[in-house]
Amino acid sequence: MRGFARARCARANPLSLVPAQEGSMSLLQQTPGLLEALRGAMTPKFLATRSAAGVPNVVPVVSLQPADDRPDTLFFGNFLLRKSIRNLREDPRVGILVMTQDLRGWALTGDFQAFEKSGPYYDQQMASPLLRYNAYTGIRDAGVIAARTLEASFRLTQLAVARDLVLARLAAGQAARVAAGGVAVPLAARREFARMAALKVLAWVGDDGYPRVVPALSLQPAGSGALVCRAQGRLPAPGTLVAANVLTLDAVSYQAKGRWLGGGAIQVQEVYAGGPPIPGERVA
Repeated sequence: MRGFARARCARANPLSLVPAQEGSMSLLQQTPGLLEALRGAMTPKFLATRSAAGVPNVVPVVSLQPADDRPDTLFFGNFLLRKSIRNLREDPRVGILVMTQDLRGWALTGDFQAFEKSGPYYDQQMASPLLRYNAYTGIRDAGVIAARTLEASFRLTQLAVARDLVLARLAAGQAARVAAGGVAVPLAARREFARMAALKVLAWVGDDGYPRVVPALSLQPAGSGALVCRAQGRLPAPGTLVAANVLTLDAVSYQAKGRWLGGGAIQVQEVYAGGPPIPGERVA
Protein backbone atom coordinates (compact mmCIF):
# COMPACT_ATOMS: atom_id res chain seq x y z
CA MET A 1 0.00 0.00 0.00
CA ARG A 2 3.02 2.29 -0.17
CA GLY A 3 1.64 3.93 -3.27
CA PHE A 4 -1.29 5.37 -1.32
CA ALA A 5 0.77 8.09 0.34
CA ARG A 6 -1.30 10.91 -1.09
CA ALA A 7 -4.52 11.10 -3.03
CA ARG A 8 -7.64 12.92 -4.02
CA CYS A 9 -11.36 12.66 -3.54
CA ALA A 10 -13.28 10.88 -6.27
CA ARG A 11 -11.93 11.73 -9.67
CA ALA A 12 -13.03 8.85 -11.86
CA ASN A 13 -14.10 8.23 -15.41
CA PRO A 14 -17.72 7.00 -15.53
CA LEU A 15 -18.36 4.14 -17.92
CA SER A 16 -21.45 2.81 -19.63
CA LEU A 17 -20.80 -0.85 -20.33
CA VAL A 18 -23.26 -3.24 -21.94
CA PRO A 19 -23.39 -6.58 -20.07
CA ALA A 20 -21.38 -9.25 -21.86
CA GLN A 21 -23.37 -11.37 -24.30
CA GLU A 22 -23.22 -15.16 -24.42
CA GLY A 23 -20.02 -16.28 -26.10
CA SER A 24 -18.21 -12.97 -25.56
CA MET A 25 -15.85 -11.91 -22.80
CA SER A 26 -17.40 -11.36 -19.40
CA LEU A 27 -17.56 -7.95 -17.74
CA LEU A 28 -14.51 -8.69 -15.58
CA GLN A 29 -12.55 -10.20 -18.48
CA GLN A 30 -13.10 -7.26 -20.82
CA THR A 31 -11.74 -4.75 -18.31
CA PRO A 32 -7.92 -4.58 -18.60
CA GLY A 33 -6.13 -5.08 -15.30
CA LEU A 34 -9.24 -5.69 -13.19
CA LEU A 35 -9.04 -9.48 -12.83
CA GLU A 36 -5.35 -9.29 -11.95
CA ALA A 37 -6.07 -6.67 -9.29
CA LEU A 38 -8.94 -8.70 -7.85
CA ARG A 39 -6.71 -11.77 -7.61
CA GLY A 40 -4.10 -9.87 -5.60
CA ALA A 41 -4.07 -11.30 -2.08
CA MET A 42 -3.16 -7.92 -0.60
CA THR A 43 -4.82 -5.60 -3.13
CA PRO A 44 -7.03 -3.19 -1.15
CA LYS A 45 -10.71 -3.80 -1.89
CA PHE A 46 -13.73 -2.18 -0.28
CA LEU A 47 -17.31 -3.44 -0.06
CA ALA A 48 -20.14 -0.93 0.26
CA THR A 49 -23.53 -2.19 1.44
CA ARG A 50 -26.79 -0.54 2.45
CA SER A 51 -29.44 -1.12 5.07
CA ALA A 52 -33.11 -1.49 4.17
CA ALA A 53 -33.48 2.16 5.21
CA GLY A 54 -30.77 3.23 2.74
CA VAL A 55 -27.92 3.93 5.17
CA PRO A 56 -24.54 3.15 3.53
CA ASN A 57 -21.75 1.12 5.10
CA VAL A 58 -18.26 0.62 3.66
CA VAL A 59 -15.44 -1.59 4.93
CA PRO A 60 -12.23 -3.15 3.60
CA VAL A 61 -12.76 -6.72 2.34
CA VAL A 62 -9.33 -7.73 1.08
CA SER A 63 -10.45 -11.37 0.81
CA LEU A 64 -12.67 -10.53 -2.19
CA GLN A 65 -11.64 -12.73 -5.13
CA PRO A 66 -12.93 -13.57 -8.64
CA ALA A 67 -14.33 -17.07 -9.11
CA ASP A 68 -12.60 -19.28 -11.68
CA ASP A 69 -15.64 -21.44 -12.39
CA ARG A 70 -18.29 -18.76 -12.95
CA PRO A 71 -17.98 -15.59 -15.06
CA ASP A 72 -18.54 -12.24 -13.34
CA THR A 73 -18.70 -13.87 -9.92
CA LEU A 74 -16.83 -12.68 -6.82
CA PHE A 75 -16.58 -14.28 -3.40
CA PHE A 76 -15.27 -13.19 0.01
CA GLY A 77 -14.72 -14.55 3.50
CA ASN A 78 -17.25 -13.68 6.20
CA PHE A 79 -14.68 -12.57 8.77
CA LEU A 80 -15.28 -9.63 11.14
CA LEU A 81 -18.01 -8.20 8.87
CA ARG A 82 -20.90 -7.76 11.29
CA LYS A 83 -22.78 -4.79 9.86
CA SER A 84 -22.02 -5.69 6.25
CA ILE A 85 -23.55 -9.14 6.76
CA ARG A 86 -26.68 -7.69 8.35
CA ASN A 87 -27.02 -5.27 5.44
CA LEU A 88 -26.62 -8.02 2.83
CA ARG A 89 -29.46 -9.92 4.43
CA GLU A 90 -31.66 -6.81 4.20
CA ASP A 91 -30.66 -5.66 0.70
CA PRO A 92 -28.45 -7.51 -1.83
CA ARG A 93 -27.19 -4.43 -3.70
CA VAL A 94 -23.48 -3.67 -3.26
CA GLY A 95 -20.72 -1.38 -4.46
CA ILE A 96 -17.08 -2.43 -4.79
CA LEU A 97 -13.84 -0.44 -5.10
CA VAL A 98 -10.54 -2.05 -6.08
CA MET A 99 -7.30 -0.07 -6.07
CA THR A 100 -3.71 -1.06 -6.82
CA GLN A 101 -0.47 0.32 -5.41
CA ASP A 102 0.17 2.34 -8.56
CA LEU A 103 -3.10 4.24 -7.92
CA ARG A 104 -5.11 2.51 -10.61
CA GLY A 105 -8.64 1.50 -9.66
CA TRP A 106 -12.11 0.35 -10.60
CA ALA A 107 -15.57 0.87 -9.11
CA LEU A 108 -18.29 -1.73 -9.64
CA THR A 109 -21.81 -2.56 -8.55
CA GLY A 110 -23.08 -6.06 -7.87
CA ASP A 111 -25.77 -8.21 -6.35
CA PHE A 112 -25.17 -10.43 -3.35
CA GLN A 113 -26.22 -14.02 -4.10
CA ALA A 114 -25.77 -16.26 -1.07
CA PHE A 115 -23.59 -17.45 1.80
CA GLU A 116 -21.94 -20.84 1.33
CA LYS A 117 -20.83 -22.83 4.39
CA SER A 118 -18.94 -25.41 2.33
CA GLY A 119 -17.60 -25.91 -1.17
CA PRO A 120 -14.72 -24.51 -3.24
CA TYR A 121 -15.25 -20.83 -2.35
CA TYR A 122 -15.32 -21.60 1.36
CA ASP A 123 -12.25 -23.85 1.04
CA GLN A 124 -10.30 -21.22 -0.93
CA GLN A 125 -10.99 -18.59 1.70
CA MET A 126 -9.97 -20.87 4.58
CA ALA A 127 -6.72 -21.74 2.78
CA SER A 128 -5.81 -18.12 1.97
CA PRO A 129 -2.75 -16.55 3.66
CA LEU A 130 -5.01 -13.94 5.28
CA LEU A 131 -6.89 -16.58 7.28
CA ARG A 132 -4.57 -19.56 7.50
CA TYR A 133 -2.34 -17.94 10.11
CA ASN A 134 -4.71 -15.48 11.80
CA ALA A 135 -4.99 -15.43 15.58
CA TYR A 136 -8.79 -15.52 15.49
CA THR A 137 -11.28 -18.10 14.27
CA GLY A 138 -11.79 -18.85 10.59
CA ILE A 139 -14.60 -17.58 8.42
CA ARG A 140 -18.23 -18.44 9.13
CA ASP A 141 -18.98 -18.84 5.43
CA ALA A 142 -18.15 -17.46 2.00
CA GLY A 143 -20.28 -14.72 0.48
CA VAL A 144 -20.97 -14.78 -3.27
CA ILE A 145 -21.56 -11.65 -5.39
CA ALA A 146 -22.60 -11.34 -9.04
CA ALA A 147 -20.80 -8.41 -10.70
CA ARG A 148 -23.37 -6.13 -12.36
CA THR A 149 -21.72 -3.04 -13.85
CA LEU A 150 -18.36 -1.34 -14.07
CA GLU A 151 -19.19 2.19 -12.95
CA ALA A 152 -15.79 3.82 -13.32
CA SER A 153 -12.09 3.28 -13.87
CA PHE A 154 -9.38 5.70 -12.82
CA ARG A 155 -5.66 6.28 -12.51
CA LEU A 156 -4.44 8.88 -10.04
CA THR A 157 -1.10 10.68 -10.30
CA GLN A 158 1.13 11.51 -7.34
CA LEU A 159 1.42 15.17 -8.35
CA ALA A 160 -2.34 15.71 -8.53
CA VAL A 161 -3.09 13.83 -5.34
CA ALA A 162 -0.44 15.73 -3.39
CA ARG A 163 -2.06 18.98 -4.52
CA ASP A 164 -5.50 17.75 -3.47
CA LEU A 165 -4.25 16.76 -0.03
CA VAL A 166 -2.88 20.27 0.53
CA LEU A 167 -6.13 21.84 -0.69
CA ALA A 168 -8.19 19.61 1.60
CA ARG A 169 -6.13 20.65 4.61
CA LEU A 170 -6.51 24.30 3.68
CA ALA A 171 -10.30 23.81 3.51
CA ALA A 172 -10.52 22.15 6.93
CA GLY A 173 -11.29 25.35 8.84
CA GLN A 174 -14.24 26.29 6.67
CA ALA A 175 -15.51 22.70 6.63
CA ALA A 176 -15.44 22.58 10.43
CA ARG A 177 -17.63 25.67 10.58
CA VAL A 178 -20.08 24.38 7.94
CA ALA A 179 -20.35 20.99 9.66
CA ALA A 180 -20.68 22.32 13.21
CA GLY A 181 -22.77 20.04 15.41
CA GLY A 182 -21.22 16.72 14.42
CA VAL A 183 -20.24 14.14 17.01
CA ALA A 184 -16.73 14.36 18.43
CA VAL A 185 -14.54 11.95 16.47
CA PRO A 186 -12.23 10.09 18.88
CA LEU A 187 -8.62 11.24 18.72
CA ALA A 188 -7.42 7.78 17.62
CA ALA A 189 -9.75 7.86 14.61
CA ARG A 190 -8.81 11.45 13.75
CA ARG A 191 -5.15 10.48 13.73
CA GLU A 192 -5.79 7.67 11.24
CA PHE A 193 -7.92 9.85 8.94
CA ALA A 194 -5.13 12.45 9.00
CA ARG A 195 -2.48 10.03 7.76
CA MET A 196 -0.97 10.53 4.34
CA ALA A 197 -0.01 6.85 3.98
CA ALA A 198 -3.54 5.47 4.13
CA LEU A 199 -6.29 4.49 1.75
CA LYS A 200 -9.59 6.36 2.24
CA VAL A 201 -12.91 5.90 0.46
CA LEU A 202 -16.34 7.50 0.37
CA ALA A 203 -19.64 5.63 -0.14
CA TRP A 204 -23.29 6.56 -0.56
CA VAL A 205 -26.45 5.09 -2.10
CA GLY A 206 -26.97 6.11 -5.73
CA ASP A 207 -30.21 7.13 -7.38
CA ASP A 208 -30.74 3.54 -8.57
CA GLY A 209 -30.44 2.19 -5.03
CA TYR A 210 -26.99 0.66 -5.49
CA PRO A 211 -24.16 1.76 -3.18
CA ARG A 212 -21.43 3.78 -4.86
CA VAL A 213 -17.87 3.87 -3.54
CA VAL A 214 -15.09 6.17 -4.76
CA PRO A 215 -11.52 6.99 -3.68
CA ALA A 216 -11.27 9.85 -1.20
CA LEU A 217 -7.58 9.76 -0.36
CA SER A 218 -7.37 13.46 0.46
CA LEU A 219 -9.92 13.02 3.27
CA GLN A 220 -8.82 14.85 6.43
CA PRO A 221 -10.27 15.71 9.87
CA ALA A 222 -11.89 19.14 10.05
CA GLY A 223 -12.16 20.14 13.68
CA SER A 224 -13.50 17.49 16.05
CA GLY A 225 -16.76 16.61 14.31
CA ALA A 226 -16.18 16.76 10.56
CA LEU A 227 -14.13 15.41 7.67
CA VAL A 228 -13.20 17.15 4.44
CA CYS A 229 -11.74 16.13 1.11
CA ARG A 230 -10.92 17.83 -2.17
CA ALA A 231 -14.33 17.49 -3.86
CA GLN A 232 -14.49 16.91 -7.60
CA GLY A 233 -15.88 14.42 -10.06
CA ARG A 234 -18.86 12.19 -9.35
CA LEU A 235 -20.08 12.93 -5.83
CA PRO A 236 -23.34 12.69 -3.84
CA ALA A 237 -25.85 15.51 -3.65
CA PRO A 238 -25.68 17.78 -0.58
CA GLY A 239 -27.62 16.26 2.30
CA THR A 240 -26.91 12.66 1.25
CA LEU A 241 -26.01 10.12 3.94
CA VAL A 242 -22.44 8.93 3.41
CA ALA A 243 -19.90 6.57 4.93
CA ALA A 244 -16.12 7.07 4.85
CA ASN A 245 -13.48 4.49 5.69
CA VAL A 246 -9.74 4.68 6.29
CA LEU A 247 -7.38 1.71 6.03
CA THR A 248 -3.76 2.25 7.10
CA LEU A 249 -0.55 0.41 6.28
CA ASP A 250 -0.83 -1.24 9.70
CA ALA A 251 -4.31 -2.59 8.82
CA VAL A 252 -6.00 -0.17 11.21
CA SER A 253 -9.45 0.87 10.02
CA TYR A 254 -12.17 3.27 11.11
CA GLN A 255 -15.51 4.11 9.53
CA ALA A 256 -17.25 7.47 9.91
CA LYS A 257 -20.88 7.95 8.93
CA GLY A 258 -22.65 11.24 8.48
CA ARG A 259 -24.09 13.70 6.01
CA TRP A 260 -22.43 15.09 2.90
CA LEU A 261 -22.72 18.88 2.98
CA GLY A 262 -21.18 19.63 -0.40
CA GLY A 263 -17.84 21.29 -1.02
CA GLY A 264 -16.07 18.21 0.33
CA ALA A 265 -17.41 18.53 3.90
CA ILE A 266 -18.93 15.67 5.93
CA GLN A 267 -20.74 16.27 9.21
CA VAL A 268 -19.87 13.14 11.20
CA GLN A 269 -22.72 11.48 13.10
CA GLU A 270 -21.26 8.06 13.98
CA VAL A 271 -17.78 6.48 14.18
CA TYR A 272 -16.97 2.75 14.22
CA ALA A 273 -13.80 0.77 14.87
CA GLY A 274 -13.00 -1.51 11.95
CA GLY A 275 -10.74 -4.15 13.46
CA PRO A 276 -9.72 -6.04 16.60
CA PRO A 277 -10.21 -5.87 19.48
CA ILE A 278 -13.66 -4.34 18.87
CA PRO A 279 -14.44 -4.80 15.15
CA GLY A 280 -17.63 -3.06 14.11
CA GLU A 281 -18.24 -1.47 17.50
CA ARG A 282 -19.43 2.12 17.64
CA VAL A 283 -16.90 4.41 19.32
CA ALA A 284 -18.69 7.76 18.85
